[in-house]
Amino acid sequence: MTITLQPDGALPAADSQDRPLAVGRAARFWRGRPEDAAWVRPALLALILATGLLQLWNLSASGYANSFYSAAVQAGSESWKAFFFGSSDAANSITVDKPPAALWPMALSVRLFGLGSWQILVPEVLMGLGTVAVLYAAVRRRFSAVAGLTAGLVLALTPVAALMFRFNNPDALLALLMTVTVYCVLRALEAGRTKWLVWAGVAVGFAFLTKTLQAFLILPPLALVYAVCAPTTLRRRLGQLALSAGAMVASAGWWVAIVELWPASSRPYIGGSQNNSFLELTFGYNGLGRINGNETGSVGGGGGGGSTGQWGATGIGRMFNSEIGGQISWLLPAALLLLVAGLVITRRATRTDTARSAFLVWGSAMLMTMAVFSFMAGIFHQYYTVALAPYIAAVIGMGVAVLWEERSNILASVTLAVVTGSTAVWAYVLLARTPDYLPWLRWAVLIGGLFAAAGLLLVGKLGRRLAIAAAGLAAVASLAGPFAYTLSTVNSAHTGSIVTAGPASMGGPGGMGGGRGPGGDGGRGGMTPPGQQGTGQQGNGTGTGTGTQNQNGQNQNGMGQNGMGQPPTGGGGQMGQPPAGTGTTRNGTTQRPGGMPGGMGGGTGERGGMGGLLNGQKVSAEVETALKKNASDYTWVAAAIGSQNAASYQLATEKPVMAIGGFNGSDPSPTLAQFKQYVADGKIHYFLSGSGGGPGGGGSSSITTWVEANFKKVTVDGTTLYDLTQKTT
Repeated sequence: MTITLQPDGALPAADSQDRPLAVGRAARFWRGRPEDAAWVRPALLALILATGLLQLWNLSASGYANSFYSAAVQAGSESWKAFFFGSSDAANSITVDKPPAALWPMALSVRLFGLGSWQILVPEVLMGLGTVAVLYAAVRRRFSAVAGLTAGLVLALTPVAALMFRFNNPDALLALLMTVTVYCVLRALEAGRTKWLVWAGVAVGFAFLTKTLQAFLILPPLALVYAVCAPTTLRRRLGQLALSAGAMVASAGWWVAIVELWPASSRPYIGGSQNNSFLELTFGYNGLGRINGNETGSVGGGGGGGSTGQWGATGIGRMFNSEIGGQISWLLPAALLLLVAGLVITRRATRTDTARSAFLVWGSAMLMTMAVFSFMAGIFHQYYTVALAPYIAAVIGMGVAVLWEERSNILASVTLAVVTGSTAVWAYVLLARTPDYLPWLRWAVLIGGLFAAAGLLLVGKLGRRLAIAAAGLAAVASLAGPFAYTLSTVNSAHTGSIVTAGPASMGGPGGMGGGRGPGGDGGRGGMTPPGQQGTGQQGNGTGTGTGTQNQNGQNQNGMGQNGMGQPPTGGGGQMGQPPAGTGTTRNGTTQRPGGMPGGMGGGTGERGGMGGLLNGQKVSAEVETALKKNASDYTWVAAAIGSQNAASYQLATEKPVMAIGGFNGSDPSPTLAQFKQYVADGKIHYFLSGSGGGPGGGGSSSITTWVEANFKKVTVDGTTLYDLTQKTT
């Protein structure tokens, strides 16, 4: 039966066999808009399919990825209370240091399909596909299908996006919700409809429940654009913004209110806070502390004012430096140029022009996020920049489309040429930072990009085929570099709390747990689901390693502690100091920055031992069996200092393991008195030895001292346990 869509895009009426709507919807799905060319919808579906295959490739190589969040996912799949609060364990001792929205899809997946790498990471892939689809829809509505497809392709091939859309940190969901927010604002700007602005507020609210105040970064510019450009009266615009703000507060506030009003004695401790308060966590460690560097209980802040701080140099060039550039900046110069070009071209449009509004919305979101990331003095990791990826991709798609339409104008063709040439030159610079990775590629990109730029200078005078050829060469040259880094990213394992995209020779956070398989930068070992083979390199059984750390101009040699699974690239120094100086990989390639100090690295000995602050470790079958013995008699089968240490044992046994001190080991939960009471009540079986207190103190050091002085030490397959049911005195 042939289905013909009506001119207005409506579905055909039912036929005599009552097969109408389903067939009509299927036809609309495959055909797309009636006014679109026949190739448009197949091209979109091909983009989504190719992106999905790319993200799913080698997915299980990362095992449980960030075991900190994977343990909370496992807990949430076992306990609805842990699900609601985002607890690290099913017995609800302490939460992760973020609100739980990003954990919910993964926990539901594990509850339905069981615990495993794919069950945890596939929801992240789906979030990535959703982000690409929403971005396409947002750009396509005002611009061409080519613009939408270009934006989607740029996003899919951004290395840090390829990394985070297959990793279980909260950033994938945050990127999706921020893209949905912009889409809703753009829909509201089309006709001044309140509904879409309210939906934007709802999206921001759930983004807050994903990563707290980072969700609010783009609110000021978006609200300003709507207040100025929406096609309705000023009074109505302000009222609509107020309603949107109310929707935002309601969609986030319900959870916050429940947590704050719930008796502290019957809920888990709020991880990352020092006073068991989610509001403190929001405005302190996860909020203003990230801006000014004053983060009580963290492993350190610093930086500021363009100087080099503990989390890297801050300032306007941060997004382009050797730490960040290869993650996100491939097309950032082009996006900045195209944003200016788009605003210039639309400068004479009316106040309510939707094309100019789109440039203002996407562009201001990009600039605001970039500015905060560039100057924030607190904890900052390379993968945070995935938040920029949809904004950059949208500006690229819109800007190229507008300039292509104006290509007969000499200024437009010159701008296209400058954008292409500068992108090729910058790609050459970025590729030169990894000289051993596809050394020929940087020259091919540079030469191809310059040839394409020369062709675009004359694009207005070229025939259609030659013009399309020049544009095609420009696209290939512009995307070849990020595509190569994306392929390297999806072909590597990523474990631990800090991960980076691109080839392993880029370095990354050394011993900070960003393991990337053979030759990776730190984080060797990691936690691998049962029945799956991890690709990270493990230690030599003793976990002893050496490393260097440049501290205050002095080279210090440091030794990993015997039996504690320190990474081969570990560095000297003291607890609480973030990375500095340099480290080395197995083949001697210089890495950046140096390994984390002893006790904080992500490495692991082959035969167990404690992991580190930023990565888990392999748990032997013997240790797993010991922990599971009589497990039903205890609330927690074990307790360990720090969430990553606890997480690996919990994922191996699928039994609750108490994370003393939370992520950093510095949260005052439990206190020594509380821990003594738990032991007296017979709620904890073992204490896992091997790490001290966190940088902020808390009760973890005193708990360790008390346990070691009073309870029997048991060694199981090289791992030291203290049996809390057997006193030594």
